[in-house]
Formats: sequence, C-alpha cells, structure tokens
Amino acid sequence: MGKDVEVQEQGGEFSAKDYQDPPPAPLFDLDELTKWSLYRAVIAEFVATLLFLYITVLTIIGYSRQSDTTIKGNTECDGVGVLGIAWAFGGMIFILVYCTAGISGGHINPAVTFGLFVGRKVSLIRAFLYIVAQCLGAICGAGLAKGFQTSYYNRYKGGVNTVSDGYSKGTALGAEIIGTFVLVYTVFSATDPKRSARDSHVPVLAPLPIGFAVFMVHLATIPVTGTGINPARSFGPAVIFNNEKAWDDQWIYWVGPFIGAAVAAIYHQYILRGSAIKALGSFRSNA
Repeated sequence: MGKDVEVQEQGGEFSAKDYQDPPPAPLFDLDELTKWSLYRAVIAEFVATLLFLYITVLTIIGYSRQSDTTIKGNTECDGVGVLGIAWAFGGMIFILVYCTAGISGGHINPAVTFGLFVGRKVSLIRAFLYIVAQCLGAICGAGLAKGFQTSYYNRYKGGVNTVSDGYSKGTALGAEIIGTFVLVYTVFSATDPKRSARDSHVPVLAPLPIGFAVFMVHLATIPVTGTGINPARSFGPAVIFNNEKAWDDQWIYWVGPFIGAAVAAIYHQYILRGSAIKALGSFRSNA
C-alpha cells in the first residue's frame, strides 16, 4: 500500500507525519460470521433503512394529499413541494448516517454498499448481508407507512418510483447513473481517511455533505425518475404497492445506481487516490 507524508502545523511550524493507507478489505472474510459486530451492523442497516423509508414515503404521500386539487380547499401550491421532499430525503440520510456510522458505516443504500465493495472497503459477505438487510428494511418501512395511512397510500401510489411521462428509459437510466455517482463520490470523499488525517484540525461532519448530496440530486432528478439513487428505496415501495408500471421500471433503479456507484468508486480510489499506481510501485519496490 502507498505511503504518503502529511504536513501538520504546530505552533506556527509545520511537521511531517507519515500516513499509511488502511489495508483493503478481504474479498471473503469468513471470520466475520463469528463476530457479533457484523450482525449488530446488519441490524443497524435494517432499522435505519426502515426509518428512512417510513419518513420519506409519508412525506411524499402527505405532499400528494395536500396538493391534490380534487380535495376541496387544496391548491397545487399547498404542501412541502419538491423542495420539501428533497429536504426530507437529504435530512433523513444526514440523521441516519450520523446515528449509524460508528456501528455499520451508515450505508442505508445498496448502491453505496456496492460502491464501497468495489473500492475494497467492505468484504463480499458484509456487502451481501447489508444489501439484504437494507431491502428488507425498505419493505418493512413502506409497509409501516401503508399500515398507518392505507387509503392515502393506495390513492397516491405509495411513493413508488417510476419514469415520468415525457422521459425515455435511457434518459432515466442516465439520470440514475449520474445521480448515484454524485452520492457515492461524496461518500468516498467525506470518509477518506487520508483527508481526515490531513485536515484533522478542521471539524468536518461526514454525514453533512452526504446528506446535502442526496438533497441536491433529488432536486435535479425528481422530475425525471422520482429519484432512486438507492435501489432499496425504490424496491420497498414497489413490493408493497405492487404496481405493474413500478415493476416495469424497476431495473432502472438497480442498474443505474450500481453503475454509478462502481464508476464513482473506481474514479476515487484508482484515479484520484491512485491506488492502482501505488500498488504497482510497491510491487516494484519489493521486487
């Protein structure tokens, strides 16, 4: 692994500090299956995704009801609007990442987990269990939202993501790829241990830029796809609402985020951080 020299300021003078990249996560780590910390992290991912879907789906339903002009006294300007929905998604990610980062890493998104797997941050076993927990949590969260507001849930389509009228599936796929790239790139940058070592004097709260990334992407892509960038978020409501249109478009909300996450991981780890070049240099030095 590569070794860099970081510079720190102490009493007006700068001192050099060696920084060693953490080793990549093993592809298979069977020892993880014997540790309670893994199962605790999986439970944290399940609960966090459940809460994420519950709050955000009810926000969408609430806005749909308040802006429904068929209801006497309502106008199209009532409710939180697209801006409020974007804030609900970004704000919940900020809160839940803050709460779970020290336990599971605060992924709450199969695309984020997949990107971290591609970047060798988590093992295949942990990635698989996280994604299963996230999908189950999303189903339970959407189901809980339906249980509390069944009539409104059915009437306003349960927060299901589908491609909006006037947009092609190709456009929707591109929007999901780019949106997820922004999110996962932000995750890698905000949690980069080298950055933490270099900027240790600057208090940076990692969940904040991640939440803002989710917020900004929602502003851009809600009109196109409703904004997925999180396969579990799209999968949970699709399972509970069980609409043909939702299932026809479901592949977009998996393929797009996974491609975007993989590209972001490769870009950050192997181009910006130069992991491949560092590994080659280390190999030549050892030889």
